[in-house]
Amino acid sequence: MSPRPGSSNSLRPRRAVRTDASLGTSEPGAGSARVRASLHRLTPAAVAARLGRSRFPLAAPSWPESIPRPAPAPELGVHYDTAWSRRYPVRLARAMVLDNVTRPVARLVASPLIRGEEVLKGIEAPVIFAANHASHIDTPLLLSCLPLRFRHRTVIAAAADYFFDRRWKADAWSFLLGAIPIERTKVNRRSADLAADLLADNWNLVIFPEGGRSPDGWAQTFRGGAAYLAGRTGRPVVPVHLDGTRHILPKGRNSLRRSRTTVTFGTPLWPEEGEGARRFGGRIESAVATLANEAGSDWWTARKQAASGDTPSLQGPDAATWRRSWMLSSAPERRDTDDGVEWPKMAR
Repeated sequence: MSPRPGSSNSLRPRRAVRTDASLGTSEPGAGSARVRASLHRLTPAAVAARLGRSRFPLAAPSWPESIPRPAPAPELGVHYDTAWSRRYPVRLARAMVLDNVTRPVARLVASPLIRGEEVLKGIEAPVIFAANHASHIDTPLLLSCLPLRFRHRTVIAAAADYFFDRRWKADAWSFLLGAIPIERTKVNRRSADLAADLLADNWNLVIFPEGGRSPDGWAQTFRGGAAYLAGRTGRPVVPVHLDGTRHILPKGRNSLRRSRTTVTFGTPLWPEEGEGARRFGGRIESAVATLANEAGSDWWTARKQAASGDTPSLQGPDAATWRRSWMLSSAPERRDTDDGVEWPKMAR
């Protein structure tokens, strides 16, 4: 029986009446759709979205628009944190790569002749190895030629603007070589403090005082980083000369070429009392120049010329580019004779 007009039942809201009527005429699957919608609100993405719209403390506090937001802290370059690369598990993995991959490849490609290794037997670690720099092969070659007690506790001072400008490069070189970022264009306190702290923690340091690879095969003027760190920490500097690496992988070339090399270690040097970093740096450069002369001649000739002040300069002649290139290509190189005697020969 339908209610009469004006009765109490006719006073119900029209919307409620439509809702009641729809209960019996819902489409199939409407209930399951509502269940799926409810479950979707419980998914991690939906919860995170709702939390993102929430206010503090359920979400990060908002930044006042009237106050400028500071720039994010830099994480690359000299600011890259290399502490992880000196933890024991990483050191163990790097030692396995160095001994089982890097050393065999370096021996195959460079065939190094090691000279002066005996001077390292009586020296106590840590030490600073200062070497000339003509190729990217210099670092793995020098590491592979170090005695065992130095090899696995040595870090490499690498250019922050080249090896640490991208995350993947910074991670790769820190793991493979134990590299640390060093500012090469200006004095940086962070770089100097890191190197000094590692030396104090009995880590050896390899540094290339030229600041970069040679552009033409002749060495560049040495900078004072190695001399400064030696004066600051009281640790000796071992001069090292790498001969022949420019033929393997010179600057501007991406392919390897096999060539013989000579790695010569010199007598350790200490700064004298009252000697500044510039003067001590000059002595380091002169010692490396003497080792370069020895690689092209012999020990006695190199020492005689050093005593008389006639050691050829590492920077080559002050002449035109073609003449510098010609004199470099005509420099003597070593060869091994059948009787085991080493004689210099002219490059062809």
